[in-house]
Amino acid sequence: MEIVEDIVIVGAGIAGLTTSLGLHRLGIRSLVLESSDRLRITGFALSTWNNAWKALDAIGIGESLRHQHHLTPSILFASTNLDQPVSEISYKGHEVRCLQRRLLLETLANELPSDTIRFSSKVVSIEESGFLKRVHLSDGTILKTKVLIGCDGVNSVVAKWLGFKKPVFTGRLAIRGYTKFKDGHGLGPKFRQFVGKGLRFGFLPCNDEDFHWFLTWTPSTKDEELEDDPVKLKQFVMSKLEDIPNEMKSVVEKTQLDAILSSPLKYRRPWELLWGNISKGNVCVAGDALHPMTPELGQGGCAALEDGVVLARCIAEALLKPGGEETNGKIVDEEEEYRRIEIGLKIFAKKRRWRSIDLISTSYMVGYIQQNNGTIINFLRDNFLSRFLPGMLLRKGDFDCGKLKY
Repeated sequence: MEIVEDIVIVGAGIAGLTTSLGLHRLGIRSLVLESSDRLRITGFALSTWNNAWKALDAIGIGESLRHQHHLTPSILFASTNLDQPVSEISYKGHEVRCLQRRLLLETLANELPSDTIRFSSKVVSIEESGFLKRVHLSDGTILKTKVLIGCDGVNSVVAKWLGFKKPVFTGRLAIRGYTKFKDGHGLGPKFRQFVGKGLRFGFLPCNDEDFHWFLTWTPSTKDEELEDDPVKLKQFVMSKLEDIPNEMKSVVEKTQLDAILSSPLKYRRPWELLWGNISKGNVCVAGDALHPMTPELGQGGCAALEDGVVLARCIAEALLKPGGEETNGKIVDEEEEYRRIEIGLKIFAKKRRWRSIDLISTSYMVGYIQQNNGTIINFLRDNFLSRFLPGMLLRKGDFDCGKLKY
């Protein structure tokens, strides 16, 4: 069975749903393919900075999400090698919140027409068909589309079609957890981060009840066996908390086993984006399919939101007439339409290339410095770099992707 769709987006994650909602706000329909049978809400929460909230406002859902998440006033950056906090950086003048991933995805999805997302739709191959692309699904369905957008994560089929290599394992793992305190956690709204002995802990309250935490570290061969066992994961984290304040230990202690997960930290080598095809003809990638990065800057999800706004705007410029009217398939010259789509996606690639390279590179280097256990690096980090690194989070988050309308 063949189905014709103007725009097909692969992946119902942050980038895919943001792009689809941006297009919907501009009066353009898209179809989102999701390989799982429901929204994937793993990951629990993400840090959102100024850039993320500007993107959320651009697609019209910022206010509803603000009401459910506290404003974070500061970050407390401490070393596990010292008795006292090294530095506290105020977020005054910046909008920083810990946003629950489930609420973000559900809000995005609920704003879309009910027939936008097609679940249980795994893409197995892509092929040329004149000015269209033929997308083959695992159930035998074939979709023909004018625009194909890959937002299908680190193992992206679309990125592979464009010629990108698989993201590289950094050698580090992350354990993430989510704790709900029905009677309130009473720990205040600050973001707390502890670094030292090759470990990086973070504790981020979303609101009065919901708390997100994480641990990143370089595993031994034995540690890698923990990955799929939440009991062992929790025991491992508890064993590493000796230098962490007791109130933070209680957050981990009260975490349910079904709210703990582990994953390898991967990234795309930034030089691949220098000469790689972010777009090719009427195909492009966004989100983790474009710029998988380590979590030290808290910018993975934020950059995906930026991508969605910029991409929706670029596609609209290609598909809408100068007066803002939809083409509705009335363009007779398919080659001309293909050319305008190609130009629009090239503009997107140009806008996002250096931003992606910057975030990937900086995240990786910050992670290397924070989790290096060498004597010299420890000394420099604890006495000098610790005062500089927290401020970098604010600088990288102070970015404006622009309004949705062009």
